[in-house]
Amino acid sequence: MTQARSLPSNPPDIAGIAARLDRPIVLVGLMGTGKSTVGRRLATLLGTGFVDADEEIERAAARSVSEIFAQFGEPHFRDGERRVIARLIGERHGVIATGGGAFVDPGTRALVLEQAVAVWLDCDVETLVERTARRNSRPLLRGGDPHEILAALHAERAPLYAEAHCRVVTDDAPHHATALRIIEALRTCL
Repeated sequence: MTQARSLPSNPPDIAGIAARLDRPIVLVGLMGTGKSTVGRRLATLLGTGFVDADEEIERAAARSVSEIFAQFGEPHFRDGERRVIARLIGERHGVIATGGGAFVDPGTRALVLEQAVAVWLDCDVETLVERTARRNSRPLLRGGDPHEILAALHAERAPLYAEAHCRVVTDDAPHHATALRIIEALRTCL
């Protein structure tokens, strides 16, 4: 797995990297790592489309992710999520942001690893707590202390996220800088 933490010393050849992409980029990682926000910026830099899998799930189900979790439970949600991500990959969207638990599902993970370029956006737990506190739409954080929940999720999921083709550490850098880190990581893992 390729890892990027700092900005490249020379700007990456964005057009060259975009030309080498022959499959979608799928951003994976815990909630709050910036998959959707950075994903939009990355797609713009690469001159390709962007889609948020959670938004597509909500559109397909005519319900919010929180409502799906509450009404049908996590297993039902993960099954629908896997089908939506398979459709998005098949439609060849350039950059796909997934929900935090998508890559944890073995079937979804295998699909992404085989048919896309998986990029793990990683972040320290303290920053995740700060970022996720900005929105009250995280079903997994409603049952207790967000720091404890995120620390447990990070410990549990990191070995699975580590199967991604690339790892990029996000921090409080501007979204543009993080998108450039992803492009630099793609240069070495494509």
